[in-house]
Amino acid sequence: MDYDGKFFRGRSNSPSGEVGSTTVFEYHQTGSRLWGSYSGGEVVEGHLLGTVADDGSLYFCYHHLNEAGRMMAGHCNSTPTRAADGQLVLQENWQWFTGDASTGYSEVEEIDATELGNSPISID
Repeated sequence: MDYDGKFFRGRSNSPSGEVGSTTVFEYHQTGSRLWGSYSGGEVVEGHLLGTVADDGSLYFCYHHLNEAGRMMAGHCNSTPTRAADGQLVLQENWQWFTGDASTGYSEVEEIDATELGNSPISID
């Protein structure tokens, strides 16, 4: 699985999560190295760095500045799946390093760059 240049949007999240339906992620990949940026909703600006396994699953650490002015950080294991319509969906199990150290489950769905509209993520 190649994540380079893919965009994702929040689809669902646990109550203690800060990613929502207006949060957009841009992923980059070289070999097994993954990195990206994200923003929108409660997230002012965020970054992630991790690895891609042979089966396409991801492990990464993330940090972001939220609307309340707090720095938040955690780690995540993501498993790629396909929705009935063929859309790529990442099923994510995560845990905060900061705040209450809670765990959660979220899903992000791949979107086409043309869907970004006025997204805070720039596509140069």
